[in-house]
Amino acid sequence: MTKTILTIDDSRTMRELLRAALDKAGFHVIQAEDGLHGLEVLRASEPDVIITDINMPRMNGLEFIEAVRVDETRRAIPIIVLTTESDAAKKDRARKAGATGWIVKPFDPVKLVSAINRVVA
Repeated sequence: MTKTILTIDDSRTMRELLRAALDKAGFHVIQAEDGLHGLEVLRASEPDVIITDINMPRMNGLEFIEAVRVDETRRAIPIIVLTTESDAAKKDRARKAGATGWIVKPFDPVKLVSAINRVVA
């Protein structure tokens, strides 16, 4: 069965790169432009994995993760952070918020797909 991935990034270019890499790997991709839009999309879908950026307008990735983790029905969805940030304190905050994994941009499509497959296994 095809896995659905929700990608959340304020960069259109990054969303397009993610869609291309994930489509090629056989995933169904749905997208959002920031954390608030991500919550809207999440209400109407059931992704197997969420990939979110950290630095976004309106609602950042950490706030998005915290919002998802308090939702009983969505709490168990794996969330991978995909960001330019490599700061240990931010990684720690993301982990405490409920992030499942952390990948630094620019991403390697093979490593990204491998990480997704690990968290949905």
